[in-house]
Amino acid sequence: MAVNTKIGVLLVNLGTPDEPTYGSVWKYLQQFLTDGRVIDIPWLPRQILVRGIIAPFRSNSSSKLYKKLWTENGSPLKYYGERLAKGVQQNLGDDYVVELAMRYQNPSIEKGIDSLLGQHIREMIVIPLFPHYASASTGSVYEEVMRIMTKKQAIPSLKIVNSFHDYEPMIDVFVENSKKFDLSSYDHVLFSYHGLPQRQLKKADTCNHCLKVENCCETLTYKNQFCYSAQCHSTTYALAEKLGLSEEDYTICFQSRLGKDPWVQPYTSDVLQERADAGDKRLLVFCPAFVADCLETTVEVLDEYQEEFEEMGGEHIDLVESLNDNPNWVAAMSDLVRAQVVEKQSSVV
Repeated sequence: MAVNTKIGVLLVNLGTPDEPTYGSVWKYLQQFLTDGRVIDIPWLPRQILVRGIIAPFRSNSSSKLYKKLWTENGSPLKYYGERLAKGVQQNLGDDYVVELAMRYQNPSIEKGIDSLLGQHIREMIVIPLFPHYASASTGSVYEEVMRIMTKKQAIPSLKIVNSFHDYEPMIDVFVENSKKFDLSSYDHVLFSYHGLPQRQLKKADTCNHCLKVENCCETLTYKNQFCYSAQCHSTTYALAEKLGLSEEDYTICFQSRLGKDPWVQPYTSDVLQERADAGDKRLLVFCPAFVADCLETTVEVLDEYQEEFEEMGGEHIDLVESLNDNPNWVAAMSDLVRAQVVEKQSSVV
């Protein structure tokens, strides 16, 4: 007798405060930044740094930024995540159960897993919504999923997607979104990715390759296949080819750095200065590390970088919107799920 069990799908993004208030932001920052994969220093100094300095002092300024970001639908990251999960569920049909989770705050990964297991799934597919692998993002999702699953007695087959930086349907949606702009009217294009400390790149290096030679991230090989920067370069090359951009037309850069240690370079703020010094007035920015618009895109690029660029002598920055709830992105994610499925026949005697 065949058992009609379903496949569970857990889509996981980074997270967001529940509200744009000091208390909610403090709670979010505390959970986020005390993760040992995010701030990778020993436990006690990390707790003192985050609970005693960063969260108390940054929560006020960060809550003001979140208020700028907030819409009538709440946090865009969560809103578009819910829309994506709903659309993927509709596309996949009744043989699947789709849940959205956040690595930090709500809805939690544990809640999402419990919901899926409660529906007696035969296997679970976890897709961290980060196109590029990093220990601080995808690696943290792996760790949390495994922590939760080790407490379960009955564990279904489990597949976690490592990255999808070269997933062509994703690339195509970014290209589609860019068609709202006339590329020829811009002096230069920036592909701005979220930053990461260089020490984390080195920690993830198993082949003694990282930062040993200049431009070591420009070519993706087996030696740097899990390198965040190399994967970002891979995404950029795919986008540039479809957009018809030459090497002189664009720059790869990294934003959102924290602290004094060196992060992945070049920094977006430095590139803005370089482009302003070169006489550029209009820039178009892609942020392909984010599948949904969030603080790092809407506020950091359109507000903070716009202001910086004007002070440097530039005039205007436009942002290509993220994937959000674009129907083609929903379809692409649905196909990515299907590609992970191992067909099985379940039966009982």
